[in-house]
Amino acid sequence: MTPVSEIALWSVAFVGSHLIVSSRAIRPRLIRMIGDQPYRGVYSLISLGTFIPMTVAFGRHKHAGAMLWYLRNFEAARVLVWIAMALALILIAAGLLQPSPSAMVGRPENVPHGMQKITRHPAFAGISLFGLAHMLMNGWAGDLWFFGSFPTLGILGGLHQDSRKLGEIGQSYREFKAATSFSPGLAILDGRQRLARSDVPWLALAIGLALWVVLAIVHPYWFGGSPLG
Repeated sequence: MTPVSEIALWSVAFVGSHLIVSSRAIRPRLIRMIGDQPYRGVYSLISLGTFIPMTVAFGRHKHAGAMLWYLRNFEAARVLVWIAMALALILIAAGLLQPSPSAMVGRPENVPHGMQKITRHPAFAGISLFGLAHMLMNGWAGDLWFFGSFPTLGILGGLHQDSRKLGEIGQSYREFKAATSFSPGLAILDGRQRLARSDVPWLALAIGLALWVVLAIVHPYWFGGSPLG
């Protein structure tokens, strides 16, 4: 097996296992068999069981395969990537801090608010942006398989969750989905939402920017080479 094939194999396993275990065909059966909390444990174990080998394979074969593009010499691209990383970390922090939209839908007071006005799936959007930013700076085939797994999981995971919640919750989630967007800021740009000062996720902003500063400092030491390489 070539280095690129090894990275690709584990990348497909990482994304595929997430989607299969959380699918409408498998998830309800597992929850009925073992319960909700044990299911979450199984889901986490499967995630780690594919993520760790994928990361190890990438670590062993970094920059493997053909180089499809090289943008590290372009300052504008590097600035764009660091801005994207700051946004990605803020979105991920917001996703961890704010309850899932499905936990809010169906309640009488349910109206999109806070980060939900920016994106209904902040963690998925942040993971996608993280992967896309790294893909821009890492144009080797093996690297693209590794980092491409993150936007693939983020986008398909968001769509998959929307489909599952539509089936489980019905009309209230359909209305919530129509009033919000997956792409950050799209619902605001097209007029479906208006962002008020009270909606700004200040804590997520603080945490995300703090992580961004730490990443900028430690990245060359932990991962070697230039930032985001």
